[in-house]
Amino acid sequence: MRTLLLFALLVLFVSPLQRAALAQEGPSLSVLESKWYKSREVVEKLNDPVLVPAAAMIPQNKNFERNRRENSPEGVRDPNLDTIDGRAAALERSVQESRMRTTKPVDGFAFRVKVKNTAAKVVEVLFWEIQFKETANPSSIARRQFLCGVNIKPDKEKELKAFSVLGPSDVISVLSLSNKTDNLFEENIVINRIEFADGTIWQRKGWNFGEVRLGIARAVGTPWGTEMCRSL
Repeated sequence: MRTLLLFALLVLFVSPLQRAALAQEGPSLSVLESKWYKSREVVEKLNDPVLVPAAAMIPQNKNFERNRRENSPEGVRDPNLDTIDGRAAALERSVQESRMRTTKPVDGFAFRVKVKNTAAKVVEVLFWEIQFKETANPSSIARRQFLCGVNIKPDKEKELKAFSVLGPSDVISVLSLSNKTDNLFEENIVINRIEFADGTIWQRKGWNFGEVRLGIARAVGTPWGTEMCRSL
């Protein structure tokens, strides 16, 4: 699924005019419910593996010498390690170990949205956002956009799960901070773009795909793990 998502997005980068957007009044996904909360999640990082070159062929590699080493006392150093290729392989191996999959806890926010596919075809890729409008200052609106690789069949529901280090707002007015009773924000879920399995696309009028190209490049620039969505 993640490979298909990456391939589809690469096609969009290469030739965005090859796939026409559908003419529709509204998206064929209905938002059933949503929630967000502070969260600490383990972020997984995976770098490309490094191939370790084979050691050079030396006389000790012959059967006779290899059998002799197998019968040597414990602790005898392998002569392969002292060759140029052997030392280079050891160095490359240490580099490879440093590039292995690593994880670390990150503080941020979890966003969950349940949607239903009301179209007659499968949804594969979804762009959506959550908008936070400051109650005491309606002109202050923060947008958190996400890209999801999904497989939602017709008339089926799915919960989208996303994580971001960014919360509802970067700046909060003093008036909002002084309000202890009401909610600080009004939340709104917006579907920006839907890509279907048959290659067709629905895109919200007024939403600019070009504005998130750099975000998409970052989102698909590293291998996807088990996550469903990535922040743009």
